[in-house]
Amino acid sequence: MKNIYHRLILLGSLAAFSACEKDLKYNTYGNLADVVNTNEGAVATVNAAYTGLAGGGDWQGGWDAGTFAWRTQAMMTTDEGVCSWGGNWIPLRNLNYTPDFEWVTHNYGNYTSYISRIAIALGNLENLNIEAKLKQRYIAELKALRAHYAQLLYFNYGPFTIVTDAKIAADPNAPYLPRPTKEVVAAQIEKDYKEAAAVLPDKFTGMDYGRFSKAAALTGLMKLYMHEKKWADAVTTGQQLTQMGYSLMGNYEDNFNTASKGGNSPEMILAIVCSSSGGDQYTNMWLAHALPSDYKDSTGIPLTAWGGYKMPWSSYDKFDKKDKRLKVLLESYPVGKDPSGKVIYKNARTDGQLGAIPVKFAPDPSRANSQNSAIDFPIYRYADVLLMLAESINEANGAPNQQAYDAINAVRRRAGLADLPIGLSKTQFLARIQDERLFELWGEGWRKDDLIRWNLYIQRAVNDGSTTAQPYKVLLPLPRLVITQSGGVIKQNEGYN
Repeated sequence: MKNIYHRLILLGSLAAFSACEKDLKYNTYGNLADVVNTNEGAVATVNAAYTGLAGGGDWQGGWDAGTFAWRTQAMMTTDEGVCSWGGNWIPLRNLNYTPDFEWVTHNYGNYTSYISRIAIALGNLENLNIEAKLKQRYIAELKALRAHYAQLLYFNYGPFTIVTDAKIAADPNAPYLPRPTKEVVAAQIEKDYKEAAAVLPDKFTGMDYGRFSKAAALTGLMKLYMHEKKWADAVTTGQQLTQMGYSLMGNYEDNFNTASKGGNSPEMILAIVCSSSGGDQYTNMWLAHALPSDYKDSTGIPLTAWGGYKMPWSSYDKFDKKDKRLKVLLESYPVGKDPSGKVIYKNARTDGQLGAIPVKFAPDPSRANSQNSAIDFPIYRYADVLLMLAESINEANGAPNQQAYDAINAVRRRAGLADLPIGLSKTQFLARIQDERLFELWGEGWRKDDLIRWNLYIQRAVNDGSTTAQPYKVLLPLPRLVITQSGGVIKQNEGYN
């Protein structure tokens, strides 16, 4: 199979995944069973489900860099980011949103649609006469994707009905159901991840790179356990992941340049495979969003620069000045060269800019497109697993043990930092984890869930002057249309009206 993001067959298949769930406006795109009756149809169906990782039809959605992207919203509602463009970015950062604020409600309809269509696809695949192992793999990939999409919705919106029955998913007149308990939702997500992990290979490489592997399913499962405070289960899952052949890249920045393309990184567990010519959904536009308009790449690579995304100075100043990760987070940035060829730098702080320049991703050396880059977007990295393992051990044991120290110190050593002192208490060790996850994972989409887990999400906004950051804002509102069309059967999250 060719890479999932580069197949023309996705264009037709995506339409089958674009109908909204019955809670919203229902559109029909024909019977998906008409497509899923051959090996090629099965491939197309599974590949179409993967398009949700990049937001489907959204512009730079999913794990990309635009307004609706999970990584963007996690950054702009936490201590990771601030945007200089104003407008809706201000209420987003202040947690000042309502059921009519599409920026925060949009993903609910988008991803419940994917979940319903995955249910239909699974029902069809079960009856498809293809080679047994291939069928098992496709079913496992769809279950892993359903778990991933459901987990994102659960973390952001709270409990919702995960449609698993193909007939119900295909029926626009199926009755509305009240929202289930969080235990029911978490159990279904756990079930899907476990069943997927039992079938999938440890990792995918070559042309299959970018697909959900066993390691990716287990990483998602570990995040679920941590969200649910099931620390012992998180430890067990994390320890299993450490035995699957992953390791840290030698240089931090190589996770965000061409060195990690095509499965070459031993650290990348799941990524969005990007192309400079694959369309706006399957390309990396991070630098266009983040670079100041006067930024000039020192090697002469032409770059689009819109100057929006920044990291607040209060977060930037937490970094040790010896931290090698500051290579991709800049206080001073290049703006050109003098007549002798020496690079000229501008200091963003003294220039009055809102924060440091979050470069994160290297320019695409192909120079094929100044805006669209082929640098892959990470979703899960092994460094994330190590830090999750250290935190989970600390929580499960009531204090860090040697394995917890080893895990966080491996990440710190790569950054050129000293090991943590032995003898830290549970609270002291957690504080170091909280900072280390900022230093290592900023801009990768997980900070919001981290701060909520630590009961720091609302406090961040309050500390930054928000008067609208109430405790209930840890959950986003459901779209008002969902509540209205259900006749009140589906209840809005507490605090919203």
